[in-house]
Amino acid sequence: MKPIRLPEPPSPTFGGGVTDIFEVGFSGATVRRAVVIGTGFPGSENQSLGLVRALGLADKHVLYRVTRPRGGINEWLHWLPVSLHKKLDYLIKQIVLLTSRGKKLAPLPSENGGGRVGLLSVLEADANQIVAMARETYEKDGPLLVVASGRDSISIASSIKRVASQNVFVVQIQHPRSNLDRFDLVITPHHDYYPLTPHAQEQVPKFLRRWITPRDPPDRHVVLTVGALHQIDSAALRSAASAWHDEFSPLPKPLLVVNIGGPTRHCRYGADLAKQLITCLLSVLVSCGSVRISFSDRTPEKVSYVITKELGNNPKVYIWDGQDPSMQMGHLAWADAFVVTADSVSLTSEACSTGKPVYVIGAERCTWKLSDFHKSLRERGVVRPFTGSEDISESWSYPPLNDTAEAARKVHEALAARGWRLRP
Repeated sequence: MKPIRLPEPPSPTFGGGVTDIFEVGFSGATVRRAVVIGTGFPGSENQSLGLVRALGLADKHVLYRVTRPRGGINEWLHWLPVSLHKKLDYLIKQIVLLTSRGKKLAPLPSENGGGRVGLLSVLEADANQIVAMARETYEKDGPLLVVASGRDSISIASSIKRVASQNVFVVQIQHPRSNLDRFDLVITPHHDYYPLTPHAQEQVPKFLRRWITPRDPPDRHVVLTVGALHQIDSAALRSAASAWHDEFSPLPKPLLVVNIGGPTRHCRYGADLAKQLITCLLSVLVSCGSVRISFSDRTPEKVSYVITKELGNNPKVYIWDGQDPSMQMGHLAWADAFVVTADSVSLTSEACSTGKPVYVIGAERCTWKLSDFHKSLRERGVVRPFTGSEDISESWSYPPLNDTAEAARKVHEALAARGWRLRP
């Protein structure tokens, strides 16, 4: 049986994990802990957790979330600032309660209350609370690293930086549109700057350009990546290869893993793409030992239904029910090749971190910056379109995307420039 191929660990950028600048004659503050501010969306939070992991603080962080009211009319109000959305939700509830006899008025939601269902064990992000904690524990525990991701986290993270700049180092992941000096560092994919390119400007009416992100070119606060940050690295893959050995080692090779996301505003599709995928998979089955298909939380039922109906009874195909999230790590470690739908930057970035063949289906349906993302991957030789004519037994490779490790290196450098160091 052909052994599985895992990416080699990157060459050490820092001696023993840290460069000499962090070791010799250092007398500044040491960062030993982190706060992660998320929004409850896995793809977004995974980026922050991946960076924290790469910095060696996986076991030394606290997760906070910025939550919005959900259900009913709230699904139409997600474009409002979070604080305004919560107040409007409160007013709507009061009106409903006042028209119902025997009901008491609901308490006004505080900035630190009202978690989303299923997230009650996670702290609600409160800038004042985090600032107080950073200040009160500074002498004992050193500066606080704050890593935030997602649009709704921007106001919280920037407030923490503004009020407690001497006690915190704030990293904002994903582009915050403007005023980059609100943060110590911004980490964002290169394609987030696609709106500033001449080609993109041709697609946007002039009166709308000032509203399209970003408003300014990247400056010294910005670290540009190819794709999304994540928690996948060589150590994680090797651990997963061992943990899932009994499950995956008996499978006929080569193993093709198919990751299916869901349509987005800039990559629309439905059952038509599912049928195209089925046709292509049936064409390559002869060169596959086995195929494992996984759906995401965003996969429409009509897409999963068509694929399950057509391929569910094929002896070479296994459709994962998603019950054990850690199995996705097993897929990344043991797969010989991947097919990924073009809608997900996260799924594609994770697959490309393995250095194994990655085939993308549906990229021609993508528009705007998502199209630019896939174009950059093709130009790098990292992905190829999935056409159904591939021989999966014929492998090819490329330097694995190493965005998270590179971003972590930039954080080390930025801390050093401030006179701080990071020591887990």
